[in-house]
Amino acid sequence: MLRLRTSLPLATTLLLAGAPLAAQMEPGALRQLEHDDYDTWNRIGAQALSDDGRWALFALTSEANDGTLTVVDLAGGARHVVERAVDPVFSDDSRFVAFTIKPTKAALEEARKKKTPPARMPADTLGMLDLRSGQVTRVPRTRSFRMPEEAGGWIAYQLGRAPEERGDSAADSTRAAPGAVQPQPVEPGRMPEPPIGQPRTDTAKAPPERKREEGYAVVLRNLGTGEERRIEDVVTYLFAKDGSRLLYSRSNEVGDADGVYVMDTRTGTVTTLRAGKGEYKQLAVDDAGRQVAFLSNVDEFTQEHPSWVLYYWDGRAAAARVAATPATNGVADGWWISDNGALRFSPNGQRLFFGTAPRPAPEPEDSVDTDEKVTLDIWNWKDPLIQPMQLRQLDEERRRTYDAVLHVRDGRVVQLERPEVPNVNVALRGDGAFGIGTSNLPYRQEISWGESGNDVYVVDLGDGDATRIIEYNRGNASLSPEGRYLTWFDGERQAWFAMDVRSRSTVNISERIPHAVHDEEHDAPSLPRSYGSAGWTEDDARFLVYDRHDIWAVDPTGRAEPRSITEGAGRRENLRLRYVRLDPDEQAIDPSRDMLLSAFDLWTKEGGFYRDRVNGTRPPEPVIMADKRFGTPRKAEDANTVLFTRSDFREFPDLWVSDLDFGNARKISDANPQQAEYRWGTAELVDWRSADGEVLQGVLYRPDGFDPSRKYPMMVYFYERLSDNLHGHVVPAAGSSSINISFYVSRGYLVFTPDIPYRVGYPGESAFKAVVPGVLSLVARGFVDEDRIGVQGHSWGGYQIAYLVTKTDIFRAAEAGAPVANMVSAYGGIRWESGMSRMFQYEKTQSRLGGSLWEAPMRFIENSPIFWADKVNTPLLMMHNDEDGAVPWEQGIEYFVALRRLGKPVWMLNYNGEAHGLRKEANRKDWAVRMQQFFDHYLMDAPPPVWLEEGVPATEKGRNLGLELVTKPITND
Repeated sequence: MLRLRTSLPLATTLLLAGAPLAAQMEPGALRQLEHDDYDTWNRIGAQALSDDGRWALFALTSEANDGTLTVVDLAGGARHVVERAVDPVFSDDSRFVAFTIKPTKAALEEARKKKTPPARMPADTLGMLDLRSGQVTRVPRTRSFRMPEEAGGWIAYQLGRAPEERGDSAADSTRAAPGAVQPQPVEPGRMPEPPIGQPRTDTAKAPPERKREEGYAVVLRNLGTGEERRIEDVVTYLFAKDGSRLLYSRSNEVGDADGVYVMDTRTGTVTTLRAGKGEYKQLAVDDAGRQVAFLSNVDEFTQEHPSWVLYYWDGRAAAARVAATPATNGVADGWWISDNGALRFSPNGQRLFFGTAPRPAPEPEDSVDTDEKVTLDIWNWKDPLIQPMQLRQLDEERRRTYDAVLHVRDGRVVQLERPEVPNVNVALRGDGAFGIGTSNLPYRQEISWGESGNDVYVVDLGDGDATRIIEYNRGNASLSPEGRYLTWFDGERQAWFAMDVRSRSTVNISERIPHAVHDEEHDAPSLPRSYGSAGWTEDDARFLVYDRHDIWAVDPTGRAEPRSITEGAGRRENLRLRYVRLDPDEQAIDPSRDMLLSAFDLWTKEGGFYRDRVNGTRPPEPVIMADKRFGTPRKAEDANTVLFTRSDFREFPDLWVSDLDFGNARKISDANPQQAEYRWGTAELVDWRSADGEVLQGVLYRPDGFDPSRKYPMMVYFYERLSDNLHGHVVPAAGSSSINISFYVSRGYLVFTPDIPYRVGYPGESAFKAVVPGVLSLVARGFVDEDRIGVQGHSWGGYQIAYLVTKTDIFRAAEAGAPVANMVSAYGGIRWESGMSRMFQYEKTQSRLGGSLWEAPMRFIENSPIFWADKVNTPLLMMHNDEDGAVPWEQGIEYFVALRRLGKPVWMLNYNGEAHGLRKEANRKDWAVRMQQFFDHYLMDAPPPVWLEEGVPATEKGRNLGLELVTKPITND
């Protein structure tokens, strides 16, 4: 074992009056970051461009403030700011913005303190901003709103009840507003529907009471004229894409309004599609806005377990007709139509997909006394999934549905999915003649210890017949846009394959690409991933595949040679070029049109964009490159305006707008102007050689006013490879587990984030050989105080730190969050968040041991810090919580009790009820304070807090946090 230096002596006498080292480094009049500053930092939430490209919007949010929505006129510069507005949506005609206005945080907090009933809590308000006039119309106490996807001029919103309305009679709750819309007559033989909002007058026998979903009033508003129509007791509602129709279901306590209705938004005419006391769910309308489908149990509503019926309306009939029931041909015996499935029409409207499932058996009556009832889990070695996974997925499995399809023209029902082929994706987004089915059922046991696979099937949409075409496929097979080809990446053969779905002929489409198409830096004992693909060109002509640098057009038939559409420019310039899909609805790439490519320099970390064409013959043209990180641009649907972010360590990722040339870019947000008042820092790319001689990279963050002739304390943080984050901006915040780099740099620390490549079987040693030489390379530059180096990491980083401190004393203090200390005991544990066995982690993925405990027992021991705990001389802080669903809490306990038994300085913090990372904001802030106290004490000579020096006994739990600093001189032995 290499010991780089002897155990570091702890500081002897620490006086509260002694100023920490950080206070001696204050450059200028700028302030250092404090924990109270976290709440004032804004983030950018929602952001969007109007379709015409004239308007942009963005929301600012923070922990302390209520937030704002800003809408910017990109042509004239005018701004509209709305307090507390969230979830903004532009109308399709770019004339209006609709949003929800939340109550103030103060009002909500006050109401919670007063234990205000939910019905009387402060409520949301709908806001509608007219972009021509700047006027905001507000509607109090709204629950939701909808606007048509492809039409302007309309909005529908659902009202909540005012507090005084709660508890009113059913008759009052369904009272119609003046001018309420009237339904059209229904087909002969059915009882006519009353006007919407009016009770029935028939005397039919009331069914037994069932729990009913409560309806609320919905208002349809013409945004241009302000004219409104009100509909009572609405449960669900949605527009046709073109805004021509509003579809909705209704329900009230009495049941006399129950039904599904469709309104013509231009005339206000209402058609009753089906009515009667019952439940109505899963409303769907086709893309053309003509056809409607829904589920109802109206005919069996009085039964204890009513079955659901699929209804269909063609847009012309007087009412909807029954399209499928559990007795319909095509629905399997013992199955029924499930209300958990989603109804959806295919794009051309000729197919309607719906969910079916085996009909559950009635729940048996529980006659056993609670004290005598047996409750247990039975673990059987033959189970495809172990019991914890089954229990985690129990609700999902009970709600599982299997897609069937109704062929609209002839009414045939065909079952597509089934238990043995549970996933089917239909070609042409549902319009194709077949679907591709996948099933991992035969291989599910392998999930526990390795990589599982799938069988792949072709499923005939005409009769549902499934034919297996690939057995045990280790990749994810996907269909081309036109449905002619199936493509997948084979990690074992490190190649892309394409299959002609009709002929079943299969071709290795990447074998003639002269460069690797798999991740060449993959260093785990699992199959490497591909570099990915950009998708298909039109007519399924070419499939675009990535290598590390460039984009290749490959022929799915294998006849034509692959061609680098980027002409090898990425490799020549050491760039990673990738396609930017500006149209989220794009199915295929037009090879004759310009395409935007993101560009990333793999060594310098510069970012930017290039322009190219699939059919072009010239190298891609650079558009912009800079020492910045650029976010993925959003393009206006009908204009060449793009919205994007730009950042580096000093520059917050504010929003910028430009045209597609990025030449006239201008910033439209200034989220955190207060940053100018604080000391910040700079980020520098550094390189060194590992102990194996490999050149590695990392990022060194230096505080403002950095003087290379002085010595600074340094924090080291790592998690695999982080150097690509050189231009990432770190917002000051209390994190869920790790140090905040901006906070520590602001307070006078250097922070170093080294890359780590791994050797299978030796993850701990790999970290040692990368991190320690990196630290020493910075010490050799003269500005790092070698007696004041700390290290911090969480989860996988926490494990590596727990290992490193058994091998070196280079660190004065260390924090290891949720570390695996004993790979032997952890190997047999459960990741309780998912219910998975932890075996896969060690054999195939991040822990990288490359074999089972019986195949490589010494690797488990050699890489486990617990077996070398007697070598630790570094004060170690751990945070490991009792509800950690990723790394067993017992791992932290094992390491703590071992170090305690050996007389080593060790602390472990357990935030009760917290998971792998802290979720509660108060806990995050507390942890940020304690980490700073710990590292300031050891690296900056700050006085220790009570919890660190004296501890907090259980008798003081909940009353004394122990955060105050020790007020008398102490001596560390």
